[in-house]
Amino acid sequence: MRIISKKRLRKYWEKHAQAKEPLLFWYDVAKKAQWQTIADAKQDFAHADAVGACTVFNIGGNSFRLITKIKYRYQIIYIRVVLTHAEYDKGDWKNDCGS
Repeated sequence: MRIISKKRLRKYWEKHAQAKEPLLFWYDVAKKAQWQTIADAKQDFAHADAVGACTVFNIGGNSFRLITKIKYRYQIIYIRVVLTHAEYDKGDWKNDCGS
């Protein structure tokens, strides 16, 4: 998968150092993946969930949420935002996902 962009992940872990290792792990797995559906993503990340047009990944033992849009046909993952659990619970991110 092509991931756009690692820069968003890097900016996040520069502010939240504890997110660096789990985000890099997600990035390495996703980059090597060839997901065709959400079911494929769930094989690598069991807690991945489709929410509207987005796929949400639990990161770092549920400490963070990675919100993405995945274009399976083109093998592209767009990083939308990384949030703490508390930020995620506010639900503002859902506007970008159409839910």
